[in-house]
Amino acid sequence: MNHDMQSNIDPTLIQQLLTDAEKGGVQKLVVGAVIYKDNKFLLLERVLSDFMGGFVEIPSGTVEAGEDLLTALAREVQEETGLIVISVLEYLGSFDYRSSSGKKTRHFNFIVEVEDGEIKLSPTEHQAYYWVALSDAAFTKLNISDATKKILKIASQQ
Repeated sequence: MNHDMQSNIDPTLIQQLLTDAEKGGVQKLVVGAVIYKDNKFLLLERVLSDFMGGFVEIPSGTVEAGEDLLTALAREVQEETGLIVISVLEYLGSFDYRSSSGKKTRHFNFIVEVEDGEIKLSPTEHQAYYWVALSDAAFTKLNISDATKKILKIASQQ
């Protein structure tokens, strides 16, 4: 874990999320990072060849076995955007879906603060990125799932 990373998230909350997921029969955990700057959110567009190709999403990825949720969050942000998470600010809620292999997946979402830096996409995963405000036409035009839109709306009210 990046030991310089700050977190405002209560560890007992994280434990509760994991317990609830297990009780709910969730087979796969995913963490997503809402990166918010100048009233705009960073969104990534999936490569067309991939599962849910062309979808526009927040940086996110699978929590590895034995990995802490927030460690996974920082790792995925870095892998997908090249940005370094300084701080995890707020837990925004979760949504469930079926993964490409049919596993019941729970997607936990957090607002994070990142160091300023150049965005470097992982070309096997994402083909474009956008900074989008909720008021932008792009917010309705881009292929963003309703679940993600809901999370962004919650984030904008924090």
